[in-house]
Amino acid sequence: MRQLILDLLPESPPTLDNFVAGGNAETLALFSEWLAGNRPDASFCLWGESGSGRSHLLQASGFAYVDAALDRSLQTAAADAQLAVDHVDALDETGQIALFNHFNRLKMSGGMLLTAANQPPAHLALREDLRTRLGSGLICRLQALSDAEKAAALAAQARERALKLAPEAIDYLMRHAPRDMRTLSTFIVALDRYTLEHKRAVTLPLLRELLNETLPQDSTQ
Repeated sequence: MRQLILDLLPESPPTLDNFVAGGNAETLALFSEWLAGNRPDASFCLWGESGSGRSHLLQASGFAYVDAALDRSLQTAAADAQLAVDHVDALDETGQIALFNHFNRLKMSGGMLLTAANQPPAHLALREDLRTRLGSGLICRLQALSDAEKAAALAAQARERALKLAPEAIDYLMRHAPRDMRTLSTFIVALDRYTLEHKRAVTLPLLRELLNETLPQDSTQ
């Protein structure tokens, strides 16, 4: 059986350059300035709905990344590391105490702490002392991309690859593929390889073939 095309693609690590900002240009500029050490704030909290790019930016930061949804007690967090904690609201009591102590150590040493959640710190169900610490730094909301912004980003990525992608093809992809921007961007890479492999132009039947090979059958109906 043919291996799924997406499994053959090299992993594209999240970077600031491949983050599609959309309406988040000002937040991205402030975040970049903070990462460069040009802000005095010891912490930065990014919040927003699922799919807004929180995890992408945390992984692009270069900090030690920990997903609290998978490690609720922060057992994998290095004591002396600049830390990026995703889904910080998922921390259990042990994890909250660990993050509180970690924040204090980083602040004393001039380090920085990056966190992300679906709400701002003041609204999170965390210990009051930790919530206060997280609320003392920079706090920015990430806006999810609109469908129009996603479509424009996909069209731009296709042009960069000299891939002729008609508006109806983008519309089909938006309707039948997973809607997070990272997966959609990966499909553009897969589509480029698929057309080269089969020496065919992009058509709706070809796009349907690719989706059928890379997704469960009922996802493309």
